[in-house]
Amino acid sequence: MFKKIITAEDHEIENLGLINTLRGLQIQDYEFVSYCDEAYNKIKQGVAENNPYELLITDLGFVADHRNQVINTGQELIRAVRLLQPHLKIIVFSIEKKPMIIDDLFKNFDVNGFVSKGRNDGKELATVIKKVFAGETVIPQEIVSAIRNNSQAVTDYDIYLLKRLSQGWRQKEIEIDFKEKQIKPDSQSAIEKRLNELRETLDAKNNIEMIVMCKDLGIL
Repeated sequence: MFKKIITAEDHEIENLGLINTLRGLQIQDYEFVSYCDEAYNKIKQGVAENNPYELLITDLGFVADHRNQVINTGQELIRAVRLLQPHLKIIVFSIEKKPMIIDDLFKNFDVNGFVSKGRNDGKELATVIKKVFAGETVIPQEIVSAIRNNSQAVTDYDIYLLKRLSQGWRQKEIEIDFKEKQIKPDSQSAIEKRLNELRETLDAKNNIEMIVMCKDLGIL
């Protein structure tokens, strides 16, 4: 089991549950910090002293206060730490629910596991810690299903189109914009056809519901 762990979490009540989880796994050397900069500096010190941390557990969102910070989000912390200590195991422990954002953590930030905060999250976190220690990458199954079922057919063209639609643009206005930017296909009929296909793919009744679903998935 991991012998040295650092957790970046700015809510004290969450730390109480984490302590119980870590003690249940008989982990003795753990440390909590409330700021991303502090986490980075401690990890940097551990590397310099040849006594590195073995696991980072981090939230994604941190509330800004009177202290000026260089690193402000969990994603920024993960990116910085990956350059400093590439093989450090990282588990994200967050309230984030959007599948596309969570998927991005694995694809572009190379995290080893994700646990959603909520009911029974202590048991789930303990399970994920064990699996990550064993060398597994733990992606929540519901995230995998959501990505496969709803998002794999959405292209960069679609995202641009959906963003314009979410901003209240009419199809004629989108057509003019596409023609000016040389985005193909740019005809109003092609745009309307693609919107119909996207509604069918996402099983949305109308454009408003489709936009809401895309926001929930993290596409927008």
